[in-house]
Amino acid sequence: MARKPDPLAAYNKKRDFTKTAEPAGKVAKDKGHRFMVQKHDATRLHYDLRLELDGTLKSWAVTRGPSLDPADKRLAVRTEDHPLTYATFEGTIPKGEYGGGTVMLWDRGSWTPAPGKDPSKTLAEGHMHFTLEGERMKGEWVMFRLKPREKERGENWILKKVDDEFAGSPTGLTDSFLTSVKSGRTMDEIAVGTKAVALKPPAAPSRKRATGTGRKNLAFPKFREPQKATLVDAVPSGAAWLHEMKYDGYRCLLALAGGEARIHTRTGLDWTEKFPEIAEAGRGIDCESALLDGEIVALDDKGSTSFSALQEAISEGGRGLTLFLFDALAIDGADLGKLPNIERKQKLAALLAGVPTPILYADHLVGKGEQLFEAMCKAGQEGIISKKADAPYRSARTKNWLKVKCTRRQEFVLIGWTPSDKTGRGFRSLLLAVNDKGKLAYAGKVGTGFSTQVQHDLRARFEKLAAAKAPAEVPPAEARGALWLKPKLVAEVAFAEYTADKVVRHASFLGLRGDKKAKEVVAEMRQKRPEEAEDDVRISNPDRVIFPDAKVTKGDLAAYYRALGAPMLAWTANRPISLVRCPQGRAKKCFFQKHDTGSFGPHVHHVPIREKDGGKEDYLYVEDAAGIVACVQMGTIEFHGWGSKVADVEKPDRIVFDLDPDEGLGFDAVKKAARDIRRHLADMGLTTFPMLTGGKGVHVIVPLTPKAKWPEVKDFAQRFALALAENEPERFTAALSKAKRTGRIFIDYLRNQRGSTAIMPYSARAREGAPVAAPINWEELDEMESGGRFTVRDADLLLDRAASRPLQGWGEAAQLLPKV
Repeated sequence: MARKPDPLAAYNKKRDFTKTAEPAGKVAKDKGHRFMVQKHDATRLHYDLRLELDGTLKSWAVTRGPSLDPADKRLAVRTEDHPLTYATFEGTIPKGEYGGGTVMLWDRGSWTPAPGKDPSKTLAEGHMHFTLEGERMKGEWVMFRLKPREKERGENWILKKVDDEFAGSPTGLTDSFLTSVKSGRTMDEIAVGTKAVALKPPAAPSRKRATGTGRKNLAFPKFREPQKATLVDAVPSGAAWLHEMKYDGYRCLLALAGGEARIHTRTGLDWTEKFPEIAEAGRGIDCESALLDGEIVALDDKGSTSFSALQEAISEGGRGLTLFLFDALAIDGADLGKLPNIERKQKLAALLAGVPTPILYADHLVGKGEQLFEAMCKAGQEGIISKKADAPYRSARTKNWLKVKCTRRQEFVLIGWTPSDKTGRGFRSLLLAVNDKGKLAYAGKVGTGFSTQVQHDLRARFEKLAAAKAPAEVPPAEARGALWLKPKLVAEVAFAEYTADKVVRHASFLGLRGDKKAKEVVAEMRQKRPEEAEDDVRISNPDRVIFPDAKVTKGDLAAYYRALGAPMLAWTANRPISLVRCPQGRAKKCFFQKHDTGSFGPHVHHVPIREKDGGKEDYLYVEDAAGIVACVQMGTIEFHGWGSKVADVEKPDRIVFDLDPDEGLGFDAVKKAARDIRRHLADMGLTTFPMLTGGKGVHVIVPLTPKAKWPEVKDFAQRFALALAENEPERFTAALSKAKRTGRIFIDYLRNQRGSTAIMPYSARAREGAPVAAPINWEELDEMESGGRFTVRDADLLLDRAASRPLQGWGEAAQLLPKV
């Protein structure tokens, strides 16, 4: 009988185990379903995906790492089978040996083949379908083998994410998780002592917040009354509004501290025990503390929410529910309430990257509310919530948040019921009321929407709440035969309309609301939507041509900034700014301005900042879109911002490396430089984001938790830039002198010092063609042909991109400055 070939023969043949610390290969007898991913910096950086099957680890080298975007098809090159003992390997393979380089255990967990499929068979056939339950990679994935090309010896496969609740941005995994799941170390830390590095690595993992027993003493953020929306009759238009689906569930605030979670109702009740799975998922959110606003819902297989299904789930233990989070009031001790809504959502999206279901980030659209409303109504949803993008959080019912409903529904107080004359039915109808001018007012009745079980449950409650007389004045015809209740129960009711007497017509019972007190229930009358004007800033001379070559006028520029005001505020609001003003157009005299003589008007604010001579000067900053447009009215084209906020100008919240190429260099050289800088910083545990500058270059942006002060930040940036220039002097220079830039890229680190500024995301540039600075993700960089890919004519495209999945959480990461 022929002996079976050794599946690990290739693995063992390629390695000299007297030189490498990798384990020698033996086929295992056990048949488990472990999986792991090893980040491997060899000839080129890649991620090795390994699935345990038939006693070995089936292995693929995923060249760009796994993507959470279902539209992405990632190349995965099949490599030799590895032994199961390789599952925990982390370290450095010596240079010159096969696979020489640093290896990090990046993820681990278990995998499950698709139901009814034999993975050994489908692997041989060239396709795999499985679910991962890892520390980072989760949900459904598929792989399929590509048809081999002529003379191609290896097997090329495609790895693709299935569109499920774990789907996300292309770099949501690779940019969010930069440390080992085994040791918590960065790539540089793993490599210490075995290969030279440009900078000494951080003394401790730079992105990790407080862990262990020290977190247990953290106090929960104080409960705040949630902001409420005003019911209106139409969707507000314009780019000043962002729009979200209106969820049919229980409003809640999720409080986190020290690795623990509490779930509060809108009135502050602690309902943590009612939602055990959501509380458990909340404990997995990587923060020291937070107070997050959202809605708990029951989702069906079509993604619709149902209040009655939610109530049923709560009665059965609160499992299988989902929490959609749409606002962040505080994160890690920082009060976010005064920030613009759009900026709070940016920080929330970054915080929730990689958070396990059942907690999800609530997506939104900027502008295009009518389209979303129409889609929600067609899908049978309740409606939408429209929010002013530049508004702070207010613990009250405001017109900064509006709700537009497909069908009318609200809460009512139950004040009585009429018995049924049919055997086996609990009652015929319920009598409703609302609070009006300090007393209860009759609001009609509801006689449909009750299951038999609901009728029995309500009758049991009625016996305990029986009252001798009506709590409100009820018309005689409706009061005849009614039995009265103490006004304690609150019901959610859908209805067609209010009559002239403020009584509901065609009402249907949806369920009881245990999260709202009877005294809070009032009639929600639709109001007219707010005025359509974006702001009260008047643009004089709108026909003046600002960009002669592109035929862009002052009015066009103002329209662009009005459209992009919302996403721009996430980065520009509450930050000292310097303006490039070109009152007669970009081809005429332009100048920088950072102080205000009082001519900008009330929408542009001042913050006093200490100067080098010890005196103080008032610097400019804006809080809302009106402030941006007010600057445009004064001839502003470009907005440049400090690396810190006005709340604490001495502690930067970002580092910017500006890659400025010599005149003779093409954009391909800039892109390669940006990718290399990204890799070096990732090896140190730092997440980065690219931005097209609207000029020749790219900015590599490193978000920071504002802890270090300016001297430390400048020192780090300078050391990093000098190290790159010393390592590759033919490519890079850190010298300011133009004479020393010939054929090289200047790594401008000088923007990272107190008082220096960098161009803001979405700012126009005073250059030919009216280009703008535009955020992109790392996956898009290869497609870009210049730093001026987008112009002020691309407002609609940029607005769509700003709220898209690939840019979700762009520019946000909780990470500290590494210790050099």
